Amino acid sequence: MRSNLARRLPMAALGAVAALGLATGSASAADTPLSLACQATPPIGSVQTLTIDAGVNGTAPATVAAGSAFTVTLAPDAITVPTSVGGNTVNSISALKLTAPVPANATLNSQTLSGGSGLGSGTPTVSVSGGAIALTVPGPISGGSTFTLPTLNLNLTAGAAGSTVQTQIAGSSYASPGLTFTANVTAVIINLDVPTACYPSPNPVLTSTTVS
Repeated sequence: MRSNLARRLPMAALGAVAALGLATGSASAADTPLSLACQATPPIGSVQTLTIDAGVNGTAPATVAAGSAFTVTLAPDAITVPTSVGGNTVNSISALKLTAPVPANATLNSQTLSGGSGLGSGTPTVSVSGGAIALTVPGPISGGSTFTLPTLNLNLTAGAAGSTVQTQIAGSSYASPGLTFTANVTAVIINLDVPTACYPSPNPVLTSTTVS
């Protein structure tokens, strides 16, 4: 039984990654596509890596005056959690954390969340620490369901004239990810929690505002 489990665990890990990799429908022209390099680490068996596609719809003014207030919004696309991958059942995903750097050349006055749907019983929160803005969704979000992460609203004050204020998703490696989550997967006859870490590769600019 143990040898069968070990053979199936890579598929369980793959299912964990795929849980966030399947967006519903095609991205609109306003969306910025993201290619996420992900690593799933099951408690038993080999580590799995996969590249998945996602998208964020970012809005911001093209130009603002130095010292003026403005708002940037980052709205992730809707995502569907698969029910199974490779014969392994995806029960749920939980503890989602999406991180973005505080934009340079501006002061972050406040950050709020709006919208979002299908996020399970937990309440989404947003916090700022160490120059990073973290959107956290406890979940759990059931396998087979479609959900949309809340829109992140950043209220900023522009810095010096001639500078540029840009937004991106955080992350540069598996050890320093911009997106993390845990997938609960049934492999053979047991349930496994599979931590997954992702970072954007490449990392596109989501919005760009010139300070005049």
